Amino acid sequence: MIDLTLVNNEFLRQFEVKVDQTLARIEYSEQERKIFLTKLSIPDEIHNEEFEEAFIVKVLEFIEDKNLRVVPTSPKIASFVRRNRRYKQLLPVGIKL
Repeated sequence: MIDLTLVNNEFLRQFEVKVDQTLARIEYSEQERKIFLTKLSIPDEIHNEEFEEAFIVKVLEFIEDKNLRVVPTSPKIASFVRRNRRYKQLLPVGIKL
């Protein structure tokens, strides 16, 4: 597993991870104890599947620690949650992927 330092940039409403001066981010919006993960942006120079999954896991664990629900509207994040049953418990009641 890759060791990542996650930053919650509340001003820009995005989770950030910096790798070699390159910024990967997941944009979000927050409403009523739910976080909508809207866009995953990982620059090509640091993009690989292992990094992408580690970044998503780090964000989902942050959300879980804050006792919030997650609504993944980004196709890549929704696909990840669909494949990893452990994170389906973070979905709000009535949301199916």
